[in-house]
Amino acid sequence: MRITILGGGPAGLYGALLMKRLDPSRQITLIERDGPDDTFGWGIVFSDQTFDYLRESDPPSYEAITAACEKWDNVDVVHRGERITVRGNCFSGIARIRFLRVLQDRCREVGVDLQFHHPVTDLTTLPPHDLLVGADGANSLVRRVHERLFEPTLDYGRNKYIWLGTPKLFHGLTLTFVEHPTGVYAAHSYKFDKHTSTFIVECSESTWRTAALGEMPPARTAAFLEEVFHDHLDGHPLLTKNFVKWLNFPLVRNRRWHGERIVLLGDALHTAHFSIGSGTKLALEDAIMLARAFGTESDAAAALPLFEASRRPRVEQYQQAAMDSLKWFEEMADYVHLGPLPFALEAMTRSKRVDVEKLRQRDPEFVAAWERSAGLGKE
Repeated sequence: MRITILGGGPAGLYGALLMKRLDPSRQITLIERDGPDDTFGWGIVFSDQTFDYLRESDPPSYEAITAACEKWDNVDVVHRGERITVRGNCFSGIARIRFLRVLQDRCREVGVDLQFHHPVTDLTTLPPHDLLVGADGANSLVRRVHERLFEPTLDYGRNKYIWLGTPKLFHGLTLTFVEHPTGVYAAHSYKFDKHTSTFIVECSESTWRTAALGEMPPARTAAFLEEVFHDHLDGHPLLTKNFVKWLNFPLVRNRRWHGERIVLLGDALHTAHFSIGSGTKLALEDAIMLARAFGTESDAAAALPLFEASRRPRVEQYQQAAMDSLKWFEEMADYVHLGPLPFALEAMTRSKRVDVEKLRQRDPEFVAAWERSAGLGKE
């Protein structure tokens, strides 16, 4: 079987690795327009559940990934200068470039043909294949060329966001909210190695326009946001890359997932807002479920429907949770009047996947403190 994969992100690389491991006789070619060391973003975050899937699917890459991770069990919500810590949330962070290198190395070990610096603008120029996998991101060429087949819907979140880094190490997944004269800002931050943290800032379009952020060059943008988050960066700078810019989060869905021996994976197929940290998780789990489908059905005509049937319900659950979280951040100005504890509870339950009882299981001290603050504690 000849498989061509367009896109060298987590979905494409892990899909190539697992499909080759499943049947070494497969000829798998992965084509990526950028170089092996080019990456967008700073670090990525995983839950322990995701690691369980990685351990089962490919132990060597699991071992290399976990060895490079920073681990924590706390989510910190910072509001009005007060830090509220909620424990029992097991996460790990890793540099995105380190993560991709692990998968690249494993693909080479098992015999995947990796072709970098190979931009594709015409699908007819791809090598002959029995299966085409579109893992080429939210702006997928495969999806756009076959729009009638997949029937995608594409929308955008209302908030503006920008992906930055900082040498300030945030020990835990930290959500920092700041009321500034120009509006309300939120930062999502976590360390992903011994020296650097991801620092994603989002705000409403109204705030963005009031601050004239769309008119600022990257260096000035970083300086402005350093001032906004001055009390939380401890004098550390915000770091930019050449491509840094403000974005609206793309909301991708597809009515159909496959057809004509073509299938989509990862952001080409679906997106989920970064506030629940599930984009890379979903991409990897797509790859796992596709490989499992081909482990059950060797022919694409049977395996692809099985992949969609087994995978779609889970993806739609995550997309709904991510949408609820996205909307909460779009409405965060409605909650900043709350005190730190009730605000932290709102933030922790925003996706509706976690309620007070689940929080009680994870961190009974936090819930008890919130109940006392709300007058619900025992006399």
